[in-house]
Amino acid sequence: MAYRMEHDLLGEHIVEGDAFYGVHTVRSVENFGITGRRVHPSWIHAMGDVKHACAKTSHELGAWADDPKKAEAILCACCEVANGDFDEQVPIDPLQGGAGTSLNMNINEVIANRALELLGLEKGSYDRVSVLDDINYQQSTNDVCPTAAKIALIRQIDAFLPALKTLELMLRRKAAELDSVVKVGRTQFQDAVLTTLGFEFKAYAEALLRDFERFVRVRKDLHSVNLGGTAIGTCVSASHEFVAQVVPHLAKITHFELKQADDLIDGTQNLDVFSTVSGALKTLSLSLIKMCTDLRFMSSGPQAGIGEISLPARQAGSSIMPGKVNPVIPEAMTQACFLVIGHDTTVSYAVSQGQLELNAFLPLIADCLLNDLDMMRKACTMMTHHCIEGIVANVDKCRAGVASSTALITAMVERIGYDRACAIGIEAANEGKSVKQKLLELGLLDEATIDALTGAEAVRSTMKR
Repeated sequence: MAYRMEHDLLGEHIVEGDAFYGVHTVRSVENFGITGRRVHPSWIHAMGDVKHACAKTSHELGAWADDPKKAEAILCACCEVANGDFDEQVPIDPLQGGAGTSLNMNINEVIANRALELLGLEKGSYDRVSVLDDINYQQSTNDVCPTAAKIALIRQIDAFLPALKTLELMLRRKAAELDSVVKVGRTQFQDAVLTTLGFEFKAYAEALLRDFERFVRVRKDLHSVNLGGTAIGTCVSASHEFVAQVVPHLAKITHFELKQADDLIDGTQNLDVFSTVSGALKTLSLSLIKMCTDLRFMSSGPQAGIGEISLPARQAGSSIMPGKVNPVIPEAMTQACFLVIGHDTTVSYAVSQGQLELNAFLPLIADCLLNDLDMMRKACTMMTHHCIEGIVANVDKCRAGVASSTALITAMVERIGYDRACAIGIEAANEGKSVKQKLLELGLLDEATIDALTGAEAVRSTMKR
């Protein structure tokens, strides 16, 4: 394998001859191999967009005016990075020191060497296309990387929201399908009053709708970027014209309504918007855990448990117990949610540790959020099609539960009074009889009346709206 020699402030270092990255990337790879993963592709692509906007703005303001081919090559290389053509040339670990410097330099090197290739020159000929003086011109890691992270998050949210909406709509469809199935409602795991499966599934959908709307709001917050602020938000080394024009260029490139932060110093050192994204993910996870726990409970048994619903059988449940089928899809979803909640704690700590003018922990924050959005998109799709879509009601089990539960007697309180109803419930339990059986035995109500008072229409009529 051929090699080339490059140097930085630490001295010389060999680089693979065919590599589009350079010495800064090689040192990063040597230093940081913590996760065994690479930077999320969406962040790489967004970095290409940011570099494109910066190069385009600088060129329009006079950079490389005497060398139009160089300008064309740089702009083309930026677009290729944004399109994902050089993802394999970004080998750095997502957890890296330096607030994203490794990522920024990796991208700078790839763009520079691709531009050199387009010009017919050897990789590493930085006297012709400089990694810093050309590709990083009027920029800093500290405004480029957070801006790109926000763009990447907007795109990940846009990819995620359809999956969340589909899950919400599937829950509403299931609610309509199960609207007439009366069952025992429970509080604190104890029989309470009658409800329907339709009510339960609609409530899950309503929670997810709020989560959806929460993501729509936080997406808008991500449109404020600190590009142009350079190192700490004071715009050092960037011209007034560049600062004024670079974000509008980026908005056109991305087709997002991006705007420059009102206070670039604030926009550089404070990453609270990322904790808001994390909070939306955590809140969604809490809603989903609640739903999954309910589904597992209602499907438990099925013979010796609650068994009010049946979840789709997705795989054999045991290597030793014949015929056992586990609620594997809700279990998998719950585990994904646990991971998100853990990452929310991680993001919270990382956001809080932005000392003075910069937060050094942006790489960790971006890695958690970008991967969580990917994971939750897949998890919601799994939940929709492998679980919710195939849920069926065990109507006979629900009816038997209604007939035997003290929840039924609650529906009779207006007819027979609280004290009498309470006594009947206790008597039925002591005698091993259903509440319905006891009512019929005492001749207090006939079967038609009992069924009417406990039917779906009667349960739905208790809703005042």
